[in-house]
Amino acid sequence: MSAVLQQPKVTVRPMRDVDVDAVLKIELDMYEFPWTEGILKDCLRVGYCCWVLCEDGGIVAYAVLSIAAGESHLLNVCVSAQCQRRGYGKQLVEHMLDLAKRHDAQVCLLEVRPSNTAAVTLYEKMNFVEVGTRPAYYPAKKGREDALILALELIF
Repeated sequence: MSAVLQQPKVTVRPMRDVDVDAVLKIELDMYEFPWTEGILKDCLRVGYCCWVLCEDGGIVAYAVLSIAAGESHLLNVCVSAQCQRRGYGKQLVEHMLDLAKRHDAQVCLLEVRPSNTAAVTLYEKMNFVEVGTRPAYYPAKKGREDALILALELIF
């Protein structure tokens, strides 16, 4: 007898209003200072590129990207705790970068906590480079935490 392991079916699709509850649950589980339901709904309402990654039909990750005046800004990328280390974060970021390129963005910017070493490592592997810091950008348990500003040129 042999066991055949089935790979989960992974899809990436635009986020819809009906997805906000599932996305918010991941947001609340993963962040100490999460976005609110209102912020997520506003991102959809104003037309940001909001996408979800589904595993076997259930939402397990999401990303939000704004694009304007030749620049894109990766505002949020989050993978649920149970689905981390499967390459989903990288897959979503690559998808968002493709969207930015299709909308003629020349650069992608993002902020990340220096303490989020997994994210910093991912972005560095994807060739993002540090271009600055935003002092006291993020709320933290004890005061505020700086943000690293990372950039990736999209036009070569």
